[in-house]
Amino acid sequence: MVDDGELRYLRRCVELAATALEVGDEPFGSVLVAADGTVLFEDHNHVASGDRTRHPEFEIARWAAANMKPGERAAATVYTSGEHCPMCAAAHGWVGLGRIVYVSSSEQLGSWLSELGVPAPPVRTLPIRDVVPDAVVEGPIPGLADEVRELHRRFHGAS
Repeated sequence: MVDDGELRYLRRCVELAATALEVGDEPFGSVLVAADGTVLFEDHNHVASGDRTRHPEFEIARWAAANMKPGERAAATVYTSGEHCPMCAAAHGWVGLGRIVYVSSSEQLGSWLSELGVPAPPVRTLPIRDVVPDAVVEGPIPGLADEVRELHRRFHGAS
């Protein structure tokens, strides 16, 4: 269950997604938080560079693998503006990160993009648990998901 104290991390994810949008990138943002509540790493999408693997959740997995012990990774939480894609979910699982809390689901995103006439991505979207069956996952978060929807609407030029 997401508590009120965690909403600040989720709001930060939405802020990071807005930052990505401001620099011309797809609006996604993520934050890695230690068990004690310390923010360890945060990032936003960097796929406009041409490297479609530069998702913030994937960057978190790389950072965690290089900088955290296995027990620390398992006790950490990844907060993110959007549910992990299969690539990011797999990285999360392989690195052994803990709980995932997302603002908007892949299903919501797919629906929004379809409404906007955006072609489907080249990789099928799947729920995180279809990729990492034992993952502890929570989301979507009502209210904040509407803010993420608006960022995607802006990115794709809808009025």
